[in-house]
Amino acid sequence: MSDAPLAYFLTWTCYGTGLPGDERGWIKWHRGDQLPQPRLAVWCAERMVERPLLLNAFQREIVHATIEEHCEFRRWRLHAVNCRSNHCHCVVTAVDHNGEEVRDQLKSWCTRRLKDAERSAGVAESAIRQHWWTAKGSVRHVCNEESLEAAILYTLEAQDIGGSYANDLAQRRKPSGK
Repeated sequence: MSDAPLAYFLTWTCYGTGLPGDERGWIKWHRGDQLPQPRLAVWCAERMVERPLLLNAFQREIVHATIEEHCEFRRWRLHAVNCRSNHCHCVVTAVDHNGEEVRDQLKSWCTRRLKDAERSAGVAESAIRQHWWTAKGSVRHVCNEESLEAAILYTLEAQDIGGSYANDLAQRRKPSGK
C-alpha cells in the first residue's frame, strides 16, 4: 500500500494579503493556526517591498489558464482550481511529485504569465511587479475519496459561502428537512 496522497489541496495568497499576525488569524509554518498579533502584522507590513496585490478579473483568468495548461503539460490531473482576488486554491493529483514542488511550479508559471501580460500591455520593464505571491503556501494531502470530494467542493463552491471545506461537505450530506 502506497503512502502517496490521492491529491494535493493547494492554497497560496497574493503578496501582502495574508501577513503573519493578520487580524483574521493566520497560519504559522509547521505550527498551524495562530491568533491575531497586531504588532507582528505591522512589523511585516513595514517590510513589504511592493504594495499588496489584489488580482483583477483578467489576471485571475491568466492564473486559471496557466494552472490548467501546466497541469496538462506535466500530465497532472487538475480536479479543481479557483483563483480569487487575494488567493488561489487548486486540487491536483501529481504522481511522483511532492506537494510543495507542485505548488511552487504553479506559482512560478503563473508569475511568468502575469509578467508577460504586463509586458504585452506596455508596462515598462522597471515597473513590472516582482512579488505576486506570499512565500510558500498551504499543501494539504488528500488521502481518500471523501476528502477529495470535500476539497473539490470547497475549491469550486465554498469560497462564496464561507466555512471550511469539511463543514461544507457535512452540510451538503445532511438529509433535507432535519
